Amino acid sequence: MKKLIIGFLFLGINANAQDSTIALKEVTIMARAKKKIETEMKMAVTVDEFLASSDQISFIKRGAYAWEPLLNNMSTERSVITIDGMHIFGACTDKMDPVTSYVESNNLSAIDIKSGQEGSLHGATVAGSIDLKRKSTPFSSENKWRGAYQTGLEFNNKQFFNLGNVSYSGQRFVADGSVSFRKAGNYTDGNRAEVNHSQYNKFNSSLGLAYKTRPLSSVRVDAIFDVAKDVGFPALPMDLWLSRALITSASYKQLSENGLIRVWDTKLYFNAVEHYMDDTKRPENLVHMDMPGWSTTYGLVSGANAIAGRIHSEIQLNAYSNLSIAEMRMYPQDRSQRTMFAYSWPWVTTQFASIAMNNSWDISAQSRLNFGGSLGYNYNFSRYAEFNRIFHPGAPREKSRMLPALHAAYQLSTGHFDFSAGTGYGHRAPSVSEAYGYYIYNSFDRYDYIGDPALKNEISYEVNAGAGFKTGKAAIEARVNYFYIRNYIIGRILSLGSPMNYQSVGVKGYTSLDHARIFNVVMNARYDILPHLHWKGTLTYARATDNRGGNLPFIRPVSYQSSLHFMHRNMSFRTSVNGDFTQKNYSPEYGEDQTADYWVWNASADYSFRLKNVRTVVQLGAENLLDAWYSTYADWGNIPRMGRNIFTSLKFSL
Repeated sequence: MKKLIIGFLFLGINANAQDSTIALKEVTIMARAKKKIETEMKMAVTVDEFLASSDQISFIKRGAYAWEPLLNNMSTERSVITIDGMHIFGACTDKMDPVTSYVESNNLSAIDIKSGQEGSLHGATVAGSIDLKRKSTPFSSENKWRGAYQTGLEFNNKQFFNLGNVSYSGQRFVADGSVSFRKAGNYTDGNRAEVNHSQYNKFNSSLGLAYKTRPLSSVRVDAIFDVAKDVGFPALPMDLWLSRALITSASYKQLSENGLIRVWDTKLYFNAVEHYMDDTKRPENLVHMDMPGWSTTYGLVSGANAIAGRIHSEIQLNAYSNLSIAEMRMYPQDRSQRTMFAYSWPWVTTQFASIAMNNSWDISAQSRLNFGGSLGYNYNFSRYAEFNRIFHPGAPREKSRMLPALHAAYQLSTGHFDFSAGTGYGHRAPSVSEAYGYYIYNSFDRYDYIGDPALKNEISYEVNAGAGFKTGKAAIEARVNYFYIRNYIIGRILSLGSPMNYQSVGVKGYTSLDHARIFNVVMNARYDILPHLHWKGTLTYARATDNRGGNLPFIRPVSYQSSLHFMHRNMSFRTSVNGDFTQKNYSPEYGEDQTADYWVWNASADYSFRLKNVRTVVQLGAENLLDAWYSTYADWGNIPRMGRNIFTSLKFSL
């Protein structure tokens, strides 16, 4: 089946009712979203820094830019990361351009994180979903202009940034625009040694236009353009010369005051990504290599928000077609002579469609049942399957898969206590690299990786639970989840084949383990010491093993964070301590070694005032105040983290 034919269309949801000033009945939004894209410690955060403030997300870091987000301690292959529900795929086989690298904090309004199969609304997943929601100004009965500008410096890596956004709203027309620029040099570690190839240069802009066609309906077009140049990756043998992304969409939204369907939102989208890795600034390499990649996606997301008595439902259709291409070009010292060419992604087309539903049933004022599921269809076609057939004779050129998912959770609130318990079941298809990758070099364990188109679906069985207690001054919460994943996909050494990269020590093929287990625990607490003095703390623990009891890689050790926040009139002071314990459950088989425990101390202060109608905030702070030298389990190749970093920021907003 070479073409994906969609014979039905479900109407869609966007819970942000920007399209009308008419008050609708209360709609329960089942997603938990952060509403302010800044942390308590720092105003001008990157998207990566903001996501790192979540207790559900950790990162693999190969440098100072484009960190790979791990949801529930699982790699990006096992999660769904979207922008306003749109599927976007990076063009780098080394995963140096996650979706999060193509947006900026000043063009986002919220980030919606869902754990496990609750995230299957956006597609087949195991770990969950991360949906980056763009700013969308509501229509207004009066013509209004809003805007903000933020600038500042970070002294460790001499980073200079400018972030600006403006919006206009009227009765029938809305416009949102943003622009940002960041430029940073190499940073220094806690021993004041310069970490070479850690610089980056990034430009991002966005534009959104909405027009109200009727009192309860509107159309909207959006675009994001992102460019990164001269990005160094100290943990890799090569750097990024250029990365570009164009992300566009056109949507139609219809609201209703009565009836079963309250919101209908349908969106068509297109995005194109190009990514060029090379090692022209690494003269120490004996053989030079370029690794360009391209990813193009056309898609549709459409759904409905329905209310029937005490049941609130989201129904969503996702469909997309993606083409992923990546090349390897090897050269001797004389780059005019090319000695080797291969496709590391051999023109792989992925077509996907799913229908999903999330429901919330208010059983009583104290209890609620959330349940839902999805059914997805995944189709792959490789134009140059002969690359895979070298290692897997008879490997199919095309492959179709069905991807079902189910989930349910019960919530109970009684007095000062909250309880929840849930379960989930779902499938995911192998990624393009896992199924069709050809000699993808992994500098962490120094093996070339080969994909296998015949890999089975990963199948996840999940249970989760939570309990909390809160009063007016204090709160404590604990959450746990456990994943039993059959056919867990990971690389294992192949007995045939020799490495292509001269730095490789061998060849690994993606294969399916019988199963793997992942267990996560999070505890959060807060206490209001005084009316203007607040304390927060977080403690996390994770454990993950394969079917033989061996440790899985990149699993976070016990980690903690403790912070104090004091407010006095227009002044605000914050201080925090965070760190990891020694990583004892590491995996030498997958290239890991033991990393030591560490802790870092941070502090910041800001002052707010008004210049006529302009709200102004000045901030001064420091990360890693004691200039500690440390490297964590998630730092690729044990690259050290940044030493003491003094930062300052100035923000004006209307």
